[in-house]
Amino acid sequence: MKAEYGELKDNSGEIRLLPESIDDLWHLQHLIEPGDLVFATTFRSVESATDKIRPEKVEKRPVRLGIRAERVEFSEHGVRLRITGTIESGVDIGSYHTINVETGYEISIIRQWRPVDLERISRAVKSSVFGVIHILTIEEGEAELFRLRQYGPESAVTITAGSGKGGETDTRRTGFFDAVLKIIAEISGPLVIAGPGFVKDDFVRYARNNNSAPAGRAIVVETRRIGHGAVQDVIGAGTLEKLIGDIQLSREVKLMDEVLLRISRDGAVAYGKQQVASAIEYGAVDEVLLADTQLRDKDVMQLVETAERMQATIVVLSTEFEPGERLEALGGIAALLRYKLAC
Repeated sequence: MKAEYGELKDNSGEIRLLPESIDDLWHLQHLIEPGDLVFATTFRSVESATDKIRPEKVEKRPVRLGIRAERVEFSEHGVRLRITGTIESGVDIGSYHTINVETGYEISIIRQWRPVDLERISRAVKSSVFGVIHILTIEEGEAELFRLRQYGPESAVTITAGSGKGGETDTRRTGFFDAVLKIIAEISGPLVIAGPGFVKDDFVRYARNNNSAPAGRAIVVETRRIGHGAVQDVIGAGTLEKLIGDIQLSREVKLMDEVLLRISRDGAVAYGKQQVASAIEYGAVDEVLLADTQLRDKDVMQLVETAERMQATIVVLSTEFEPGERLEALGGIAALLRYKLAC
């Protein structure tokens, strides 16, 4: 989750939120309550006259609306959060409208924020993948490493090398590449290497020949420029969306592998509604895995909400991918326990 705080007076005011995963949609469902004012850019039908011969036609245009929330629920068609209420700001004031919130869709919420709400936002932000993604932009003699923060790209370090002629050129370039290798050596998370022309490709080839682990797993992107402009090009190309998806999927794979490993060893695990309910009753649940198909099951949601009140972590898995499919085969819900329960 990305969060940007407006001016809060006595914890009352606006917070802009950008969900990055299904987990974040789960958090939003619990952050938005009836009576909250929610702003978003959405599509609304607008009548427009074309000419005297043609009749007026209705088209949908993007508009900024503020609605007073009355109902918040997961859609029956796909994983998205539906916020329904009366329009208080924008066009068609007084009419009903539904905002469909998906990952990557920014909304603003104005309300009185309770400490528990702010703590939930803090947890969601801390679990964001943006803090672990780096982007290296490089061209001949100049490189800059960026770290993605909640508020945007942060320049971490810049390296420049003087130009040379003749036989010195290769030496200078090798020295420049070695210097860049040092600054990426400690990166353990995803890395994007971007820039115009062939220099980035030459650097990646040099780095991989020198057994650079970060360069070995890096994604290489062609951009028109370096620096902040290159970061914008990378974002515009959709590279970060793919990375975020890959990180989330990797997390889901590890969790499901742990569930299946504990099942095979008769360990501290519960699966299926009945077993998980029993584990929650005993206060033994540490982490709950939930298939997205269960988000609309009221009985299951009550279980999950009880687990969360007991400080359990909730992770929602997409059934479009293998980990979610495996979880669905186990009843759509499983839990990693703090200790094994007696049969």
